[in-house]
Amino acid sequence: MKYLSIYLRILCPKSHSRQILHRIQRLRMTSNKHWYGVLLFPLSLICWEYMKLTIIIPAYNEEKTITEVIKGVPKKIKGVSVIDVIVVDDGSIDETVKVAKKTGATVLSHAINQGVGAATITGLEAAKKIDADMVITLDADGQHDPKEISKIIDLIISKKFDVVLGTRIMSRKEMPLIKIVGNYIMNWLTYVLYEIWVKDSQSGFKGFSRKAISKMKLSSSGYEICSEIVGEIKRLKLKYFEMPIKTIYTTYSKKRGQYPLNAVNIIIRLITRSIIK
Repeated sequence: MKYLSIYLRILCPKSHSRQILHRIQRLRMTSNKHWYGVLLFPLSLICWEYMKLTIIIPAYNEEKTITEVIKGVPKKIKGVSVIDVIVVDDGSIDETVKVAKKTGATVLSHAINQGVGAATITGLEAAKKIDADMVITLDADGQHDPKEISKIIDLIISKKFDVVLGTRIMSRKEMPLIKIVGNYIMNWLTYVLYEIWVKDSQSGFKGFSRKAISKMKLSSSGYEICSEIVGEIKRLKLKYFEMPIKTIYTTYSKKRGQYPLNAVNIIIRLITRSIIK
């Protein structure tokens, strides 16, 4: 049994190996024969293929779009056994919570509005508690295409990337000019502070491996969390990939996200944080 334990721990994620070992031990106790050993190989294959994905959707007053976003999440993804959707309501004053619960998604709520960074961290902590193998963060305003989740997951599983950054196309056809300018400014600031250049530092569409979510130390409450994540990629030397993504801009989504004045606050908070550190 000692060697069986070592074998499973090498092949399987820690939590899954414990579950498989427990079941084999129960078989051993109820039988005088050692036929349980023949179960080792097929059980280890089952364990290896078992992957849990958690989709985190921070939301603040998104009753108009949250249902469509949740329903757009693929029901089946190659290499994934379980898909959990967690909506983190950041103190909404509309019907976001009620509408999200109707879809069957898990809803976590902040008593007051704390910011998208705080909502993201709440979601990541919840994902760790339910032992997620991978995490996707997705905006609640319908800006991202949930169908592209499968592409991100494939990069994490097959290419072994720790972080996949959804990269929006910076063209007038795909994005409003003010957002293009604001994004370039934040890209440069992120580079100055963390010495790592990415094409879209402020994208909310990201994928994380178990290694990434377990090691990253995040504390930003606002949109500056996007830059902080890039900084953690550099600090932890995580393997990352920038994946081009489709951006869906509607009259509604154009009004959401970061505003010019808010960008100034983000810059101030990022600079302050770097000085304090």
